[in-house]
Amino acid sequence: IPRCSITIALLTLGGLIVVLSGVWLLGTIFWLHKPPSTEPHRPPPPAVGRSPNGTWLQPESCSQIPEAWRFDCYPERGVVVTAEMCHARNCCFIQNSQAKTSGWNGVPWCFYTPEYPSYELVSITDTEIGKVGKLLRNKKTYYPKDIDALQLEVLYEDNRLHVKITDPAEKRYEVPIDVPVVPKTASSNPSYTVDFIKEPFGLIVKRTQTGTVLLNTSIAPLFYADQFLQMSTSLPSRFIYGLGEHRSNFLHDLQWNTLTMWARDVPPMELTNLYGVHPFYLSMESDGMAHGFFMLNSNAMDVALQPAPALTWRMIGGILDFYVFLGPDPSSVIAQYLDVVGKPAMPIYWALGYHLCRWGYKSSDKTWNVVKEMRNYGIPQDVQWNDIDYMDSALDFTYDTMNFSTLPDLVKDLHKHDQHYVMILDPGISNSLPSGSYWPFDEGKKRGIFINDSNGDILTGKVWPGLTAFPDFSNPDTHEWWYQNLKSFHEKVPFDGVWIDMNEPSNFFDGSLNGCPENELENPPYTPGILGGTLKAKTVCASARQKISTHYNIHSLYGLMEAKATESALRKITDKRPFVISRSTFPSQGKYSGHWLGDNRSQWKDLATSIPGMLTFNILGIPLIGADICGFGGSTTEELCVRWTQLGAFYPFSRNHNSIDEQENFLPSVLNTLTIAGHSNYKANLDDINFLRPNTTLWVSSGQPLNLIVSLSEDGLAKGDLYWDDGETLDTYEKDQYAYIYFTVLHNHEEAAYITVETVSFYGVKVEPENVTVNSQEAAFTYHDNQVIYFNIVLGSYWLQISDDFVHFVIR
Repeated sequence: IPRCSITIALLTLGGLIVVLSGVWLLGTIFWLHKPPSTEPHRPPPPAVGRSPNGTWLQPESCSQIPEAWRFDCYPERGVVVTAEMCHARNCCFIQNSQAKTSGWNGVPWCFYTPEYPSYELVSITDTEIGKVGKLLRNKKTYYPKDIDALQLEVLYEDNRLHVKITDPAEKRYEVPIDVPVVPKTASSNPSYTVDFIKEPFGLIVKRTQTGTVLLNTSIAPLFYADQFLQMSTSLPSRFIYGLGEHRSNFLHDLQWNTLTMWARDVPPMELTNLYGVHPFYLSMESDGMAHGFFMLNSNAMDVALQPAPALTWRMIGGILDFYVFLGPDPSSVIAQYLDVVGKPAMPIYWALGYHLCRWGYKSSDKTWNVVKEMRNYGIPQDVQWNDIDYMDSALDFTYDTMNFSTLPDLVKDLHKHDQHYVMILDPGISNSLPSGSYWPFDEGKKRGIFINDSNGDILTGKVWPGLTAFPDFSNPDTHEWWYQNLKSFHEKVPFDGVWIDMNEPSNFFDGSLNGCPENELENPPYTPGILGGTLKAKTVCASARQKISTHYNIHSLYGLMEAKATESALRKITDKRPFVISRSTFPSQGKYSGHWLGDNRSQWKDLATSIPGMLTFNILGIPLIGADICGFGGSTTEELCVRWTQLGAFYPFSRNHNSIDEQENFLPSVLNTLTIAGHSNYKANLDDINFLRPNTTLWVSSGQPLNLIVSLSEDGLAKGDLYWDDGETLDTYEKDQYAYIYFTVLHNHEEAAYITVETVSFYGVKVEPENVTVNSQEAAFTYHDNQVIYFNIVLGSYWLQISDDFVHFVIR
């Protein structure tokens, strides 16, 4: 009887194992074939255990996790991960024979088990604007100072979802930019649904119309330690754009590609953190719809993309504060993003013209001669610039009274010809001159507006003028000091705009003259993949003290804060729309400045990569964007410079600029090949650069008739609009001082009287018409085999005026 009982028990146990194995196998097969864009994706749970000596045993199910869905448990750079190191973190270890080392550039060898300990959602309640919940962690992670209890706040806003995860016990640093506060929840039929997974905690956001999963944070564990925050999500497709500033294709590569964000002075190169930080992406879904995601965090971070497709955010401070924008088309996504960070400012009209600059004119007379040469050739030029060589010993708010003695007269001459002048300013203020000899430093020290080191003394760095102090633009007092310096210099040299450079901020020292202390701010538990390997590399100490926080938290905001101070000062000085171009940028920068893509090179590759740069920064809300035409570093060639000038005419911010002691970019051979085009078909010959403006400045050209191009849809329809004002007055939209034309006039103003139309081209006219009338008057036309109608518009003795009651085209 005992033997029989044992047999029955063994058979029962074996059957149970077979059944469980079958269920597990079916579940695994279903999981492997389930599309990640429609349902939450979670690998099968492992059988976790420990050996008799207490070491962690790797579950067999680790090998069942597809490579594309392995989330890195050991993301530290430059580390050869061993099984012992990985198992010490209770993670799976499988060495990939195709990769030399584990980590950021390939399939991770060390990755999380599907049931890796995370937070549990222990409570959630409704509020007037969404939900609030409590998260608890019961097991420590491998990073110090876990925050065990968190508050979850979910805000349901129309066409966007806002989520904040914070420490309810202690206030943490948050990015100090204004975002909209919504007083009530979204409509009763929102465009998204939010599901909550209690343990391990996860958020799943779906598009109501299609069921597409836009966000699924349950696929990997949530980390929230004092200096390490990590959140992963699946992606509905591989089509991800944005995530600046990096040199890359417009479409990001998801093949184990990690993008680091921490403002850095470095010539543009791939796989490197560059001048600006923009943790926003736009995603195109498989059905053509689009959504966006914005992580409002300014601390150093890695954004890891992997082919699942999935994405992981790793930040070393702040809070988790993010938005999901529902679109559903790309332009709507960008508009919703700008509703949060702020819409870009309307630029002053001449900003859209042609700009010429060089580091190394070396005198105001040489600069002036270039301007005169441009005029002699009849080449359009709106703005002349100077780099730091105009300064006296590279000191801000000075000019070299020997070599640039005629600078004030040059600027007056530019203004006489309806042209404008822009000069460079760097944030580093010399602190080594005799007391009383340099007002910017003496007064700044008196007011206490400079960045201090961790001991409370003024931090000393080194930039072009030598030893320097750095203004703390997080301090409102600094803005007033900056304005007074600009105003004083403007009284000597009446500049029209300001170019703010070196504002990451750049420092020729690593940290400071006296180094940086050894502490957790300088050496955090995790350091993202920053060029140089440390937070202080070629900038100021992370532990440096500023008005609102440590530099550790607000480093990447420096350019934004300087741009804000400069824009405000120019408003008061010129009483016109400010023109500011900044090298370092952050979300909301478009409200205050434009941007250029930095110290590029005179190479064909740099010409090509400028195009995705233009497109990306338009996604990021900074449409006044350009690149140094013909290249900044190195010597250009005639062919490269001609082709780059042809391309650069289409940059929103179009500036030719190159470096000191290099061959001038604007070659005489290029000037001999420039032509003013008046034909309707434009060939891109190497011998010609087609300028479609008949005058040498935008202001003069603005009085000329427009050439209207109309592209018809398949059903023969077209629509378009035009905004027009005087091009320089502040707040014309708010003051109702503009004209807005949508073929019929929707909003009229006296400015519209200055707009006339000379020619019209209709594209997509499939059959040659019998006649064309404009406002009931017949117009002579030409029909081309490429389905284009072209005609001049002359009504009586005048061109067609947009300010007429309506503009009515009839094609029969």
